[in-house]
Amino acid sequence: MIMEAIPFILLGVIVSGLIQTFVTERWIAKVMPRNRFLSTLVGCGVGVFFPACECGIVPITRRLLGKGVPLHAGIAFMLTGPIINPIVLFATFMAFGNSWRMALIRAGAAIVVAFITAIVISYLFPQLPFRTSPGAGMQEAAAALEPAATPAAKPPLRTQLLGVMTHSIEEFFSVGKYLVLGALIAAAMQTYIPTASLIHLGSNVVTSSLVMIVMAFVMSLCSEADAFIASSFQGSFSIGAISAFLVFGPMIDIKNTLMLLGVFKGKFVVTLIALVATLTLLVSLLVGRLFG
Repeated sequence: MIMEAIPFILLGVIVSGLIQTFVTERWIAKVMPRNRFLSTLVGCGVGVFFPACECGIVPITRRLLGKGVPLHAGIAFMLTGPIINPIVLFATFMAFGNSWRMALIRAGAAIVVAFITAIVISYLFPQLPFRTSPGAGMQEAAAALEPAATPAAKPPLRTQLLGVMTHSIEEFFSVGKYLVLGALIAAAMQTYIPTASLIHLGSNVVTSSLVMIVMAFVMSLCSEADAFIASSFQGSFSIGAISAFLVFGPMIDIKNTLMLLGVFKGKFVVTLIALVATLTLLVSLLVGRLFG
């Protein structure tokens, strides 16, 4: 799990460093719609341009929020990014017999879950729910390194690139420890909780979706590879339950839950997980009714 996730963590922290150095609050304010619903839709769509999995998406989201992106848009991006990017959708296409049906269902369900979650979150948490403990205080430290909004002269490109790398290294060690701990916990749960015992619990449409949500959380697969595992369940679970696995896992698993707890307050993370789980279950039931 660690070796699978590290390349995406590296990509994520480098993108985070580039955002910190080259993207200004003024530019974000100019391009981000003021309307809550429009900006959330923008957040849902931006993930198409970021080939990051759920491991690398957290540092990028933290940096965007620190730069002034509204919480609802940032959360929408964080939830959809690991699912709707072209690499993941193409992997889903390949895993399900070169068919776009499941890839489109996955993308559509993810956007619905992310959009509603982000809108609800925006009303429940009017202020950014960053942690205040020293371990999560990188936002303030990074802000101190931020160039002035209207500097007299831009620093040389070499200095800016050095700033990108310095920030990326700090970000990597900030989130990396949560990745390692999460991978160890997920590996232990996979070892001591047999998958077969969970499959037997899926006796009806509701419990089968719930079982697949739990399995997605426990297995903590990278979103670039989870479709191949999901396709192996086609003989045991309905299309609705499989869609729950493909949507919930990239949004919430053990690894990124710990990374989220390292960035956001516990109450926010619990609320986010509850919303995503509930909406994923409801959407999976709808998918089962429409496409089952």
